[in-house]
Amino acid sequence: ANGLRLESKSGASERIAIKATTRPETVGPTDLIVVLVKCYHTEAAVRAAQPMIGAQTKVLSLQNGWGNGPRIADIVGPERLLIGVSYHSATVIGPGNVRHVGQGPTYIGNWHGGANGNAGKIADIFNTAGIETIVAEDVVPQIWSKLALNVCTLPTSALTRLESAQLVQSQELLDLMAALLRETVAVAKRKGIQLDFDERWESITGLLRRCGPGAKSSMLQDVENRRRTEIDVINGAIVEAGQAAAIPTPHNDAMTWIIKALERTFLPSS
Repeated sequence: ANGLRLESKSGASERIAIKATTRPETVGPTDLIVVLVKCYHTEAAVRAAQPMIGAQTKVLSLQNGWGNGPRIADIVGPERLLIGVSYHSATVIGPGNVRHVGQGPTYIGNWHGGANGNAGKIADIFNTAGIETIVAEDVVPQIWSKLALNVCTLPTSALTRLESAQLVQSQELLDLMAALLRETVAVAKRKGIQLDFDERWESITGLLRRCGPGAKSSMLQDVENRRRTEIDVINGAIVEAGQAAAIPTPHNDAMTWIIKALERTFLPSS
């Protein structure tokens, strides 16, 4: 009703008028549906959006973690699904009020890999709007690169209640994040996904150092608001893949266990 208030790191703000509805059936078929919900809402959100899915509709997931793609493909069909990651980050200040604290590229690609004209068209539109977007023939390594970032930074920030930039100010946390990353790289390589530890480490720590005051990870925001986290598709995904490949992941095990224990203190018992 009041539009979206978007604040920049510099403190400037603008209010953007948008059309919003909780009734997808009133919208009708669209060209593109972008899925940005938390992993545990994926299936319900995509099923609710089905009235907006026509013969030519494409569905793009830019969600965190690993595991959303198969859930969406089962509902809409793999032929219309695109997946990717975005390095834009934001902190929710309040309802309809967001602070844009980090900006980076967005990568998109076809669910099954290979060239995809629709991905190119979508990237052109995003780029025209000022959202740097790159089409990847094989987008899975890009998703795992972002996953590595989240594995290192989300649970550590959520458990310490530290802002993003503060994570690199402690040698103990640097050591923990490096251990989490080593396990992630080992699991990825066993799956045939090439991640370079040194490249990822420099990228992750560099990004954290560039974060401005007030930049909080999504998992920290979840914990502060006593919400369920996405630990299952972040560190939990590394644990699951490690078990399948017989690769020990003790640090990711510990992060998953502790976050789940924390969640139980504020989630209603089932």
